[in-house]
Amino acid sequence: MTDSGTDALRILELQRAAQRREGAPSAKVRRERLKSLADMVRAGGDEFAAAISADFGNRSWFETALLETMVTLSAIRHARRNVGWWMRPSDRDVDITFWPGSAWVRREPLGVIGIISPWNYPLQLALSPLVDALAAGNRAVIKPSEQTPKFSELLKQKIKAAFSEDVVSVVTGGPEVAAAFSRLPFDHLVFTGSTSIGRQVAQATADGLVPTTLELGGKSPALICPSGSIDKAAAAIAQGKFVNAGQTCIAPDYVLAPRGEVDDVAAKIMAEAARAYPQLGDDYSSLISERAFDRAQAAVEEAERGGARVLRHATPADRAKRLMPPTVVLNSPADGALMREEIFAPILPIIGYDTLDQALNLIASRPDPLALYIFAENTGEQGDVLDRTRSGGVTINATLLHIAQEDLPFGGIGPSGMGHYHGRAGFDRFTHARAVFRTGWFNAANLLAPPYGERAKRLLKILMR
Repeated sequence: MTDSGTDALRILELQRAAQRREGAPSAKVRRERLKSLADMVRAGGDEFAAAISADFGNRSWFETALLETMVTLSAIRHARRNVGWWMRPSDRDVDITFWPGSAWVRREPLGVIGIISPWNYPLQLALSPLVDALAAGNRAVIKPSEQTPKFSELLKQKIKAAFSEDVVSVVTGGPEVAAAFSRLPFDHLVFTGSTSIGRQVAQATADGLVPTTLELGGKSPALICPSGSIDKAAAAIAQGKFVNAGQTCIAPDYVLAPRGEVDDVAAKIMAEAARAYPQLGDDYSSLISERAFDRAQAAVEEAERGGARVLRHATPADRAKRLMPPTVVLNSPADGALMREEIFAPILPIIGYDTLDQALNLIASRPDPLALYIFAENTGEQGDVLDRTRSGGVTINATLLHIAQEDLPFGGIGPSGMGHYHGRAGFDRFTHARAVFRTGWFNAANLLAPPYGERAKRLLKILMR
């Protein structure tokens, strides 16, 4: 095990000892810890944005403030406001056989939560699980991505200043540290990242029987139904796709549109991209690495060789700046990289369909995605799509917005992930539902104890009716 991996184990043991010594924290302590986190995020907002931008090459300050800082602060406010009643024991029914006993469920902290966070939204995806873990009364160790080294080091410093090591801590390092981290005996591990790495994490945690939440990805479709507004869809899809240069796990990955509307949809999406990012300046983010740029460029070139028509932003691609302009691809080959793999770049294939049944069958034939976007004014069409598809979450007549609803669970299904968090769902995910039964002044079970005489037999017959 590397030095960082050894340090992670030391911190895990330190936190577990503190949890056992101090027990479950009160609602007051949980709110205080969440306030400390909010104060850290609010005070460090500009520093975090600058570090993230330096790691990316350029990352829009406004996008970081909107999609990371604001979202994290919103989650903290929601948790602080609700944690008291989330913690209340839940009374349960008692069968008449066991009257006058009582039964209830206690939500108890799991202990120490491990969090492996990705590079694309490094602040939000490290701290959003932390919010739920702290609200649930746990302690946590975070392993941020090595692809954002400046941010990761800054997060480590800020967490160290805001929390004692036995409450929250950060461990940095490369893939070997992440691999060792995923094998540690946490009480729960949260991983956000690619499906391929998620499989490795699941195998590692299975060996230690560590409960795991996997937030992965996949090819999230945007379906424009026959009753959908083309203008509304084009604006929302462009916004959801090109923010953070497409490096969003729930970004629309491809569009399904009525065949006769495909050209109009493509033109309007590109017009919206040109309006939003006229010069691809400070508001437009770079790709995270040259490797990511090369992969995206190769996928578009492959599609062109296969007969696809490509619409590009007026600003050309720039490998030195890792700048990939908004791009729409029509008639992308079904066996090409753009239709096989999650794109994670500002490239959007648009596919025409003849009937809504055909579109739904295409979605159903693919692995379940993390998100689905439905554009339909007709509520019957909306219901039909919901009934005949599966996805982690859904936004209707917009994109991305379901993730911003703190009272909705966030997570994938099948290859796009397992387990949900955010708000109450996160509190439940990171607590143990401990069942408690207490007998009353009379315990009928004593009448069924051996030796089994006639009275016990008669009572058993009554109970089995």
